[in-house]
Amino acid sequence: MLTLGEVHTGLLQNSSSLSLDHTAQLLDLLVGQRVRRSERPIAYAVSPDQLTGIDCRLPAGSGSRSRGVGTVVSHAAVTGGHVLQGSVHTRVDRAAANRRLIWSHYLSRPGRVETIGKVDPRNLARGFLGPVYQPQTLNLGAISARLMDAVQSSARLDRRPPFRTKRTRLRWAVIPSADPSAEARGAFRVESDTLRTLELTAPYDDVLALVELCEDLALHDWLLTTLLSLMEFSLTGPGTRAQKIDRLRPAIDCLLHLWMPAARLDESVLPVWRDLEHRPGFTRQWQTSVTRIRDQVTLSTISLLEAPSR
Repeated sequence: MLTLGEVHTGLLQNSSSLSLDHTAQLLDLLVGQRVRRSERPIAYAVSPDQLTGIDCRLPAGSGSRSRGVGTVVSHAAVTGGHVLQGSVHTRVDRAAANRRLIWSHYLSRPGRVETIGKVDPRNLARGFLGPVYQPQTLNLGAISARLMDAVQSSARLDRRPPFRTKRTRLRWAVIPSADPSAEARGAFRVESDTLRTLELTAPYDDVLALVELCEDLALHDWLLTTLLSLMEFSLTGPGTRAQKIDRLRPAIDCLLHLWMPAARLDESVLPVWRDLEHRPGFTRQWQTSVTRIRDQVTLSTISLLEAPSR
């Protein structure tokens, strides 16, 4: 019927970048399950999938009441040794029997939630994507936050991050298109300083590719948001040009090399990414910001070279 998910993104609580080997050890959350990892085009590792059982009300834009029972899939990922993400998703389907079944039935269908009661997919998506959380309904964000907290509390981290920044949340929903030949469309909205929502209408049913698309969008939205915040703090604050550049050093050391949109995405979702990226102008704004930082570094260097020697 539709797929729902939420991605939380934040800075790994460590003073330096983790190597890929250390990242894999950090994400080794399930005994006997392999941590997936890759080095190109950028270091990336993702923990084994975990299942969480749920039995709760489903959110609805109209306020109607329905129930969902099943499991959701979650995992943690680290990009470039610096950025941590907690991602959770599930597919919502109509139940064959309009009643609750034994748990073995739901465990045999991992990553699926079955609805009990009448459910309109678009109404459910509107309720889930609403900027205000509906109490006592499906809360994927709580599972994502709990997973991130578990990773951040690891003894392998020194908990001395190079700078302070907020986590961002991307809450997303994918509604299948009735026309299999139609192009996928998405609506990305910035709801607050930390919350973004994404509604996708897609003709295909590759859940893994769609999850990776949303995680990649969440990553690059966080990178841009964090860079802009650091620039505002560094360049508008008091101090000499050299002091301002020194405050920008964490951004230069930790963030600038991580910008690689769609680098790991499946070909099938690249048109969706290009459509989403074109309208907000993520890359244009990122490149403008990076150019401004480099100009400030250049001006600072020139000032040092022109300063009279003592």
